[in-house]
Amino acid sequence: MDCTPYQKVRYETHMLAVEADDWWLETHKRLKIVREEITWVVFRREFLRKYFPEDVRGNKEIEFLELRQGIKSDVEYAAKFRELAKFYQHYDGRYGEFSKCINFENGLHPEIKKAVSYQKICCFADLVDSCRIYEEDNNAHYRFINEKRG
Repeated sequence: MDCTPYQKVRYETHMLAVEADDWWLETHKRLKIVREEITWVVFRREFLRKYFPEDVRGNKEIEFLELRQGIKSDVEYAAKFRELAKFYQHYDGRYGEFSKCINFENGLHPEIKKAVSYQKICCFADLVDSCRIYEEDNNAHYRFINEKRG
């Protein structure tokens, strides 16, 4: 969305609910008193300070960095990974997608990691698809073997 920073602030403050609206009225008043220009950066800083403090963001970042697939399916692991990746600022920029893939691979089950890591996939969506396909094929293979035995 191509908006000016002023338009972004106007839009976001319009979307705030009752309690948040009260917070914004007080914050806006305080910023006016200290004569701070209300830009998108200022609004975002104040909003995060109130509703998503730095210690909470830090805990989410740690949870993200320690995330492992465990007993989750590939799809569940990818969903949790995406949810927590929002809190990890280091994926912005030129090499962010590659770093995201490396971190995702590191949390995979060793068997799945071995199957996909040699492909050197640098696009996160492609990596998730590859893992999902591998898991589906692998599950189908074991179902087939179990049916033959049964």
